[in-house]
Amino acid sequence: MVLIAMVAVAAGGRGGAALAFSAQSGGHSATWSNDSRSATLDEHVRAALSLAPSEANPVPGDHVTFRGVVAPNHADRRLWFQLRLRDGWKTIAQPLLNSRSRFSITRRLSRAGNYVFRVALPNRARIGLSASPALRLDVSEIHKIKHVVIIMQENRSFDSYFGTFPGADGIPGLAGNPGQVPCIPDPQHGVCDEPFHDRSNENFGGPHGAGPATADMNCASRARHTRCRMDGFAAQAEEGGSCTGNNPHCSPCKVIVHSICPDVMGYHDGADIPNYWGYARGFVLQDRMFEQTASGSLPSHLFMVSEWSARCRDPYYPYSCRSALAHQPRPNGRPQYAWTDLTYLLHLYGVSWSYYIFKGIEPDCEIDTQLKCAPVYQGPATPGIWNPLISFTDVAHDGQTSNIKSLNAFFAAARAGRLPAVSWIVPNDLVSEHPLHLVSAGQTYVTGLINTIMAGPQWNSTAIFLSWDDWGGFYDQVVPPRVDGEGYGLRVPGIVISPYAKRGYIDHQTLSFDAYNKFIEDDFIGGQRLSPRTDGRPDPRPDIREKIPLLGNLARDFNFNQRPRAPQILPVCPKTDLQPTPIC
Repeated sequence: MVLIAMVAVAAGGRGGAALAFSAQSGGHSATWSNDSRSATLDEHVRAALSLAPSEANPVPGDHVTFRGVVAPNHADRRLWFQLRLRDGWKTIAQPLLNSRSRFSITRRLSRAGNYVFRVALPNRARIGLSASPALRLDVSEIHKIKHVVIIMQENRSFDSYFGTFPGADGIPGLAGNPGQVPCIPDPQHGVCDEPFHDRSNENFGGPHGAGPATADMNCASRARHTRCRMDGFAAQAEEGGSCTGNNPHCSPCKVIVHSICPDVMGYHDGADIPNYWGYARGFVLQDRMFEQTASGSLPSHLFMVSEWSARCRDPYYPYSCRSALAHQPRPNGRPQYAWTDLTYLLHLYGVSWSYYIFKGIEPDCEIDTQLKCAPVYQGPATPGIWNPLISFTDVAHDGQTSNIKSLNAFFAAARAGRLPAVSWIVPNDLVSEHPLHLVSAGQTYVTGLINTIMAGPQWNSTAIFLSWDDWGGFYDQVVPPRVDGEGYGLRVPGIVISPYAKRGYIDHQTLSFDAYNKFIEDDFIGGQRLSPRTDGRPDPRPDIREKIPLLGNLARDFNFNQRPRAPQILPVCPKTDLQPTPIC
């Protein structure tokens, strides 16, 4: 026996000692008092090891460098670099610690899959193994996408833009589509209205809140979306406005005394919107993309960033929130939304994001049943329908409000190769395509956004998702699936643009904007969902939208094995049949 320390015993028979051991050592200690000995305590001391990869989201074939340090210093010792298999840990390399007790090793991860690594310091007799925490890596082709850009426009149904697109699930009886041409009731005139080719650059649409959505679908069972006639569009448009016959490019009206022309049965084609059809022909068109909820712009944008639309009694208490589609549209500057949004997870995992707002006037009325209203300003610091993130409590708590930026910041970032991992872009009124704003102005604006990305240094690692936030009152013939108490809503166009997007592909999966968040979560945060059980900030949301079985997988719109495609730069002022002829 070797006596390590002797301790004087105080009156009362008590004594103590503090003993220091080096890492990877062991020993015994005991205490004596008045010739009585305590039980012997075995003490084993382990080293602290760290392990970090050079790439958090590797793709198959990547060479990943693993680095770490061992404390205290164990210079010139060899480590075990280990991979976990079904039957336990397997040592696959033995890197040498340098004079600073650091190591580095590079491995090629040739196959897709989930890998678990660690480093360990070989044990000495009776000493437990010193090892780093397990490091999990998801090696997937999806990680070729380093930047996701979501461009959200306004108020168009799928059939109003792509109802005659070849191969898509479009308007029955037109452009080779099966079925009989629909003719829906027009109660104001006692007739039925058929779809017509609308070359007008200015459209009117119809009311597009929760009530009009229900009326447009006209279902025998509203709760289940069964036996839906999809024939309420003209009646709703006539309730929301009036009719005039002085626009030769609009559906013929029976009277000439009012200001709004019923054009909800109108559709545009490739001669009217050549760039949108060009993207659909060259990349991926989604013909079963549904808005997340059967309502208007504010619930749609809330779902876009958080998978839920609710009202909260206490903006600082998530469990005070309950599902709702009606909101106070312009909060007083204080946080209003207490539940958890996607940026909470992005911030938690160190994933960069920005929400870009085109300064100007809001694209839509704050009351979705109105077709006209007084203008309301929007900007990065102004809470509103198209800027919901600034009113989320967690965004303020995380110090992330500065990530909500003007559109100028997007152009600067895209040109300089500094786009964040996740970007959302919303328009102002003039370029939103929201009735009564020009279709051509929106197409020019969106083309400019896409051209800027394509011309920038990050094109080869970017996926662009383009869609429209709700149907805008325009006709669509597909009954939305019922997945929960709030959705889905009516069908809207969806386009995927990327160097890895399939060419000329029509995606028939059932999708909603939830699929955007699912893709982001799979790409950047290891598949973590906005789930009260696992996201670390629980709330009472009724379901986990990304886990709905019916929801498709956007990864199927990509071919990650193809050579990255060259940019498809389009003219921002294309030749078009829209009337009157647009002037750029």
